[in-house]
Amino acid sequence: MSSLQPFTISGRLEEMATFDSILNSPKAELVAVYGRRRVGKTFLIRQFFKETMCFEFSGTINTVAEKQLYNFAQALGKYSGKDFAPRAPAHWQEAFVLLTQYVEKLRSKKKKVIFFDELPWLDTMHSGFLAAFDYFWNSWCTKRTDIVVVICGSAASWMINKVINNKGGLHNRITREMKLLPFTLAETQEFFTTKKIKLDQYQIAQIYMAMGGVPLYLEAVEPGKSAMQNIDNICFSKKGLLRNEFDKLYAALYNNATVHISIIKALGSKQMGLLRGEIVKLAKLKSGGYLTEVLTELEESGFISSYIPLNKKSKDRIYRLTDEYSLFYLKFIETAKSFKAGTWATISNSQSYISWSGYAFENLCLKHIQNIKNSLGIGALYSEQSAWYNKKEKAQIDLVIQRADRCINLCEMKFTGTSYELTAKYAAALQHKVMAYKAASNTRSTLFTTLVTTFGLKQNEHSINHIDNVVLLKDLFEKVSDTPNVG
Repeated sequence: MSSLQPFTISGRLEEMATFDSILNSPKAELVAVYGRRRVGKTFLIRQFFKETMCFEFSGTINTVAEKQLYNFAQALGKYSGKDFAPRAPAHWQEAFVLLTQYVEKLRSKKKKVIFFDELPWLDTMHSGFLAAFDYFWNSWCTKRTDIVVVICGSAASWMINKVINNKGGLHNRITREMKLLPFTLAETQEFFTTKKIKLDQYQIAQIYMAMGGVPLYLEAVEPGKSAMQNIDNICFSKKGLLRNEFDKLYAALYNNATVHISIIKALGSKQMGLLRGEIVKLAKLKSGGYLTEVLTELEESGFISSYIPLNKKSKDRIYRLTDEYSLFYLKFIETAKSFKAGTWATISNSQSYISWSGYAFENLCLKHIQNIKNSLGIGALYSEQSAWYNKKEKAQIDLVIQRADRCINLCEMKFTGTSYELTAKYAAALQHKVMAYKAASNTRSTLFTTLVTTFGLKQNEHSINHIDNVVLLKDLFEKVSDTPNVG
């Protein structure tokens, strides 16, 4: 019988199905779960495995091994049901011996789940944690069929480099790998429904553009209040959850977050994105291996994205800030002159809001590309996508979808409160982009000019002549379940 149970949180159906198969597996399982801070990793694991969890322990940030081992003894005492905790082990090898002795005394024949949370914080310098964990898994866990070890961490690059791609004792030992992503728009809407929050899709999109699909952030949204009121309370009130989240967010993930933050701020200042050399210059950094490592860390954690523009080389890779909250913080919270009721309402009437909303909506669309393809009827068709720009012609296209049927969609994104009206001026600019792309790419494919917008397109002579397809905001809210055939 399946162990799937209703959750108090929406979404995560695919992840729960994976966990369910793990509980029914005939062998020991080592499961690595990673994803950005606040995305709900710990909550999901605890909720799903609450009936089979026999031990849980979490690392503590910036804590020496002796203190971590003391905390381990406290956790072991709690789970073993003793009136007092055992003596703190002298080192991690002894800690794992104590853990195996405890688990071996358990009489249940069901799967026994051992959960190590924030694993990167346990592997401090000279602690010997990872070597001891290697031995624990290889010498004891793998010999049993009733053990599930779940390891979790917010430092995605550490999880990948030190565990998933480990070249030592854990090499090829991870049996399941799970990257937990923020909610999609569909999952966010479902989440709000469970919380009795009655907001239409336009208002949900506004909240998503400000804080993304991060479950902990969305938990702060209150029913009975508009998107504007909620953003005002969460981001601009004295005790708002996200008013001071920025520095804590990066400090909790990286030992020395100064370089990470300088890159985030550099990217936040340029909506079109930056080349590696431009990041070095703007953030006042040195190019080299360490910069590559930091960029990888930020991308693996989902804060930035990179792409190679069509018909360009790897050296032309563009980096963009795509974390909604970081962008919103740098644009509005960090620069706010006052924090009082109505701050966001005032900002929403400014030119800076129009500039931000356009870029934020573009990011939202790029995170829901499969929805766009499904709306265009090409969801099952092989396709590749990227942005395109031509410095000489001063032309840029937000999203280019190259399809296997010799057609190309040139997509523009527009966030408006009403139906979008294509003016003569913008129609000319759009035509210039199309012609520049056609000349630069020398393509023989059919070109379709596609508009992705909130409430549709007003029909006039310009729209009839220049727009071939329209994708609506509601299309981005559709659930996507099938694995797409994309590049």
